[in-house]
Amino acid sequence: MPIFDSQSIHTVALHRVGNKATEEGYIISDQPLQLTEQLQDILVKYFISPFKVEEYYHLFHEQDLEMNEVYHACANIFANPESLLEESTELARHLYNASTHANIKGGDFFVVYFKDCQLNGETMDAVGLFKSENKESFLKVQHDAEQWSTQANDPSAKAHYCLEVHHGINPNKLDKGALIFNSEAEKGFVVSVVDATNRTTDALYWKDSFLAIRQREDEYYNTNVEMQAYKKFITDELPNQFEGVSRADQADMLNRCSNYFKQNDNFDLQTFTEEVIAQPEVIDSFQEFRQQYQEENNLEMPETYDISESAVKKQARAYKSVIKLDKNFHIYVHGDRELIEQGEDERGKYYKVYYDQES
Repeated sequence: MPIFDSQSIHTVALHRVGNKATEEGYIISDQPLQLTEQLQDILVKYFISPFKVEEYYHLFHEQDLEMNEVYHACANIFANPESLLEESTELARHLYNASTHANIKGGDFFVVYFKDCQLNGETMDAVGLFKSENKESFLKVQHDAEQWSTQANDPSAKAHYCLEVHHGINPNKLDKGALIFNSEAEKGFVVSVVDATNRTTDALYWKDSFLAIRQREDEYYNTNVEMQAYKKFITDELPNQFEGVSRADQADMLNRCSNYFKQNDNFDLQTFTEEVIAQPEVIDSFQEFRQQYQEENNLEMPETYDISESAVKKQARAYKSVIKLDKNFHIYVHGDRELIEQGEDERGKYYKVYYDQES
């Protein structure tokens, strides 16, 4: 997780970017924001606190990395921080040109230069791109009392009160953000992304059309891809290739995989297949599937790498081993496969579960 403090904020430019499809236009600021210490404290929390997942990307272009507008602007800012306002103007235009779907909301676009932040223990500068699309209503209380009484025998004061409705940014809810760190420049910098409004296809413009990123191939990426591939093999491929594979068998193999990744710091393909899969014919099938999975998805899956704990936690949510029986029962399988049996009698199919304690 990146580490910033209020002193990390060096320069902030703010523009208004509308929807190009509806010809809303954009408004460019002519100078950076002047920030008080209190505003810096609020802004650094607003900008940085949503970045909690250790999933990183690189800026990308099919032909030439220099043709990626965000990469080009950030490289110029890193080389000359005083160019931030000029480069932020180009970034605002680029964001406007990317906002071509009718459902995309206009919003306030912040471009921030951060000094001396930390990523994985290393100190470096970063450029932040943030967009606030949603405004919230809040109440402001006003009164006309000149001062509060401080006399012990008269602690009260009289005033005329009124309430006003204002609309503004909730500093606890960032809609879209990207942190571009001045690291691995030759690969497209290290990029972290937040998109809280990415619910539909039109919202992909932030990652695809504006930033143009692809995932960084690190321990998070390797762990995530491996666990996704294995789950697909167990749920889709295994029952088609081998007869008699029950849902309980699948649940058991998913649990063994999950436990392997939770209990080890490093992944080794040979050790993994021997400990988790065990059966030689199933190992051969998985090896063949794994190779085909890489070719079909244009991936490279190394046979050894460090395991990412955060990626394991993310995949664990998809590794829930649940056997659904009609609309009557759900069986959650967490442990020993030998404690659950499947059969059929005159009343129908059944599962038999052994246990020591009931709670």
